[in-house]
Amino acid sequence: MRRKHCFLGVLVSLLLTGGEGILPARDSLKPQKVQFQSRNFQNILHWQRGKALTGNNSTYFVQYKMYGQRQWQNKEDCWGTPELFCDLTNETSNLQEPYYARVRMASAGRYSDWSLSPRFFPWWEMKIDPPVVNITQINGSSWVVLHAPHLPYKEQKGKNISMENYYNLLYRVFIIKTSLKKEQQVYEGTNGVAEIEALTPHSGYCVVAEIYLPLLDRRSQRSKERCVGTP
Repeated sequence: MRRKHCFLGVLVSLLLTGGEGILPARDSLKPQKVQFQSRNFQNILHWQRGKALTGNNSTYFVQYKMYGQRQWQNKEDCWGTPELFCDLTNETSNLQEPYYARVRMASAGRYSDWSLSPRFFPWWEMKIDPPVVNITQINGSSWVVLHAPHLPYKEQKGKNISMENYYNLLYRVFIIKTSLKKEQQVYEGTNGVAEIEALTPHSGYCVVAEIYLPLLDRRSQRSKERCVGTP
């Protein structure tokens, strides 16, 4: 009789706790920190494993929709993926519209609930890469030519699309004299070509540049140093 009461007590306990003593709760299986990251409008959805998961034998299912739509769309390339990210660049190509995405996990016949991303607005959340820097020396002056990053899309004729087509970009150029390790800003403007004059002859210097987006009050990281010597 006592054994029967003990069994009933365990059964009631499992019902009240959702069986957490045997299997992880559905909530602890849900993907964590689901969010978009956008660089030059390459829009990638990222997430982390659920709290109860320790192995790498889980698969994930991704859906997306534009804000205001009722129907979720499956992302076929990320339907049953083992990865912790999903490229939704093409699905979020209307850059001035907000989107949502959601992810669920499957492992050993168990399915988590959906984890929803925050609202994602590509136009406002995009981070831009630094410009590509080229240097040409002409008659004692150095000309710095700056190229903005390209979008992941192309025009109908296959031509790359520059970020300059979408934002007003402000270029900033800095020189670092190699002997003094001292930095000086020598240019700020919207033109992608900057002339650096009156450099000390027979000396070395490095050039770095960045892009500032006034609309977003955001700047890129610095470009890689390009170092040259003056004649």
